[in-house]
This record gives sequence, C-alpha cells and structure tokens, in this order.
Amino acid sequence: MIKFIHAADIHLDSPLCGLSRYDGAPEEEIRQSTRKALENLVANAIEDKVNFVLISGDLYDGNWKDHNTGLYFTKQMSELRKADIKVFIIAGNHDAQSVMTKCLKLPDNVYQFSTKHPETQHLDNIGVVIHGQGFPTQAVTRDLSMSYPPVVSNALNIGMLHTSINGREGHDNYAPCTVEGLVQRGYDYWALGHVHNREQIEAEQQIWFPGNIQGRHIQETGSKGCLLVTVDDSREVSVEFRELDVLRWDKLYVDVSKAQNPDDCLDFFRNQLSNRLKKSNGHIYALRVIVTGESVAHESISSRPTSFLNDIRSIAIDHGDGNVWIEKLVISTRPDMMYDKVQLEGPLGELSQIFDSFHTDESALKELINELDPLIKKLPHELCEGMKSLDMEKPEKMKVILRQVQPMLLTKLRDPEATL
Repeated sequence: MIKFIHAADIHLDSPLCGLSRYDGAPEEEIRQSTRKALENLVANAIEDKVNFVLISGDLYDGNWKDHNTGLYFTKQMSELRKADIKVFIIAGNHDAQSVMTKCLKLPDNVYQFSTKHPETQHLDNIGVVIHGQGFPTQAVTRDLSMSYPPVVSNALNIGMLHTSINGREGHDNYAPCTVEGLVQRGYDYWALGHVHNREQIEAEQQIWFPGNIQGRHIQETGSKGCLLVTVDDSREVSVEFRELDVLRWDKLYVDVSKAQNPDDCLDFFRNQLSNRLKKSNGHIYALRVIVTGESVAHESISSRPTSFLNDIRSIAIDHGDGNVWIEKLVISTRPDMMYDKVQLEGPLGELSQIFDSFHTDESALKELINELDPLIKKLPHELCEGMKSLDMEKPEKMKVILRQVQPMLLTKLRDPEATL
C-alpha cells in the first residue's frame, strides 16, 4: 500500500486580505494562520504515515521579505525528514523561479523539480515515479503537460502540474491544458495546483485540485486542506480530504425583518453568531455579516453604519471568546414600506420618493449616473482603490450604493448634529 499527501497553494506567510484592525480581534492568530495550517499538514503526514508529500505550486506567496519564511519552512521539512517522509515541490506562478530572489538549502528529503523542463523522480523502493516541472516565470502561457514524459511501466505514475486546466474563473490562465491532454498521458494520478477550490476534474480519472490549505479572503470560504491519497496493492486509488485550515472565512446572514430597533437587530446577530460558533470546531472565524430584510429598523441602522459595526464587533469579541474577526458589515436591509409612508412627509418624503424612483426607473438611474460621472472621476485614487473602483456602468451596484446613502442623507437632513 502506498499513501501520500497532495497539497498546493500554501501561500506561506501570505498577508490575508480584507481584515481591518481593531482592538480585541484575534490579530496574531490570524497572522500566523498559514503557518499553523502547514503545521497541521506536517502533523497529518506523520500521523497517517505517508510515504511522501506533494506540493503542487505556490508554496510561497511571492519573494520573501526576509529569510524567516524559508527558515520556518525548513523546520517543518526537518520534522518530515525525521519521520522518513519525502517531499516533492514544483514552483507555481507566485513562487516562480524569476520571482524568488532569496533561497535556502533545504533538508535532503525535499526535492524541487526543474523549471526548465519536465523531470522524473523514481521511488524504486515503493514502485512510484513522479513527473513534474515548475514555473520558470510568473506568466507561463504554454501547455507544460505536452512535454511530460511517457508512462513508466510497472510503476505508479504521478504528474505534478500548476495549471488553469480548461480555464478557471477567477484564476489567471497559466500553463493552460486540457482534460483530454492529461488523460492521454496515461498517468495514474494528476496532482494539480493553482485553483483554490477542491475539485476532482474528471470523474473517470484521478485528476485533482486539492484547493489551498488556508483561505486568504472572503471569496475562499469553507473548509480548506489537503488530500490523502491511498493506493492499494491492486493499484486502486482512493482520495480523502484532510481539513487543515485554522482561520475559516464565512458569510453570516442575519434577517432582521422582525426587528423594531437596532437592539433587536443586535440580538438577532448574537443568536446567529452563537449558532455558528457551536459548529466552529475550534476554528477562528473571519465573518462577513450581511444584514437583510424589510424592517422598521432599516433607517436607524443604515444611517449609522459605523456605530452599528462597532456594536457588532463588540458582540463578536464578547461571545466569540477571542476567535471571531468581523471582516465586513454589509447592510442590505430595506425600509418597511408601510412604516416609511407614515414617517416621511413633506420635502423629506419627496426626496425619499426620488431615491425610490431610481430603483424602478432605469432611465432616471442612467441619467443620475451620467451626472455623477464627472464627480466620480475627480475622486482620489485611493478612495476608488479602497472600494475596488465605483463602476458606474453597473446599475445594480449603483442601486446598492443609493440604498446605503438614502437613510444617511435623510438622517442628516432631519438632524444635522446626528453622528453617522
């Protein structure tokens, strides 16, 4: 029986995106999360007594700031050497040969494949051959797999490749290849990297992306880890997922339709958070809190988003036992229409109706966008960067912005001294 771990996209010491600092949040634990996930990988490899570990690209997030990243990795590889576990690595686009200017001599149980041409490593004692090639430059646009060597007979053939096979949304089209091309190589297992979601590419073949071992932003939600691959004596391959992540990114939806005031909204959040933490299994959570529903509390929370956000953070600190970070608060509530009609009269009511018209009259919305365009172009570059740019050509995004602005403007007009 042969056992190995297939991992990829470790992005060691990657700076996690979208986490603003505030007192009481688990900042140090989050900063160390990619290292802890790697430690979990090493611990799993030793516990499962695997023969070897494959890392299919993007071990590093880019060139090291200093040698501490490399020294830490060396320490972890030394732990695997003590357990007589070999490690095979290919470079990806983030840690391509042209990107990395610093390096360290790694323990002798670690082998890094050439970035110039495909190579084959033979593990004769267990009848395994591993084929692989790393990225020489960050943007490899040719199909590297076409040059991979033929199958070695009477051996388990494994191919390692960092690729955007058939193209993958949200990932750069590096080392593109096709499913058919990989199948034609005849390998028993393809250990892919680059795509951060776990996926078996071809149901009839063992072609896998393990995903990254630690989510790095809110678009990488859910459990992250590696694959434990077992090959029995008849060459049957089975694959199991091993959870490794320390920080779990997630979206928490809070329906406040029945809320009468901000305190009710906070109570709903508190209950939702408690339910989520019961399933945490010891993970640190980075949560995007999305408040939804048609509620009479809409104006009171959306007109004071900063205050409401800090109340949310306070509850997270209190009930999260130091293991919850609020990544972002999104207020997507709508006003209670019956309540709104009673409350808004005179000029404020007319202004509110103008705002409402933008959600139903596409021509009025486009006219507003055209009028705002010169102003948008004058905004400081850093403001647009911080909001990933205000794309005025997308009406739906503009509607979201207007829904957020409306209660803030009405509150200020009612009470110029109001704190938002």
